[in-house]
Amino acid sequence: MPVQISWPVVVATVHPNIGGWIGGYITQKNINPWYQSLKKPTWTPPKWAFGPVWTTLYCSMGYASHLVLRDSGSWKNAALPLSIYGANLALNWAWTPIFFGMHKLKWAMYEIVALWGTTAALAVTFYRVNSTAGLLIVPYLAWTTLATALTYVIYRDNEKSTSTPAIEEKEK
Repeated sequence: MPVQISWPVVVATVHPNIGGWIGGYITQKNINPWYQSLKKPTWTPPKWAFGPVWTTLYCSMGYASHLVLRDSGSWKNAALPLSIYGANLALNWAWTPIFFGMHKLKWAMYEIVALWGTTAALAVTFYRVNSTAGLLIVPYLAWTTLATALTYVIYRDNEKSTSTPAIEEKEK
């Protein structure tokens, strides 16, 4: 018996990973020496964990978006949760170029706070359409909470050493 492939599920599940793959490329280019030179807290997850964690989270987010669209009954009913999802993905994908690409720790901190807010809203709006979809966002919210705290501590402990005096003067 041939295997039936649900292309909407495949596309929805793979889609969020596209930004993750681009972000991974940007990250790899900036690990050494920049990221390695930063002061990081002892509770920073090991480098090897980020790839598997983000792949799992992106796939879960994508599948959850499929469940929401499927169970909304129409694009009109799905408009709010999927708009929040789109904004969330844009913020998610933007953090890496800001933090790793531009080395803007303060901007990355503000950006990830906005990301956390949209992630919380995403969990709630997805849950209202499909409880499984909402629950699939909970690990993403937990990871984003950790990432937000980590970004703040890295900013707090490194901002003075990573900024140039000319930039600091302009920001004042």
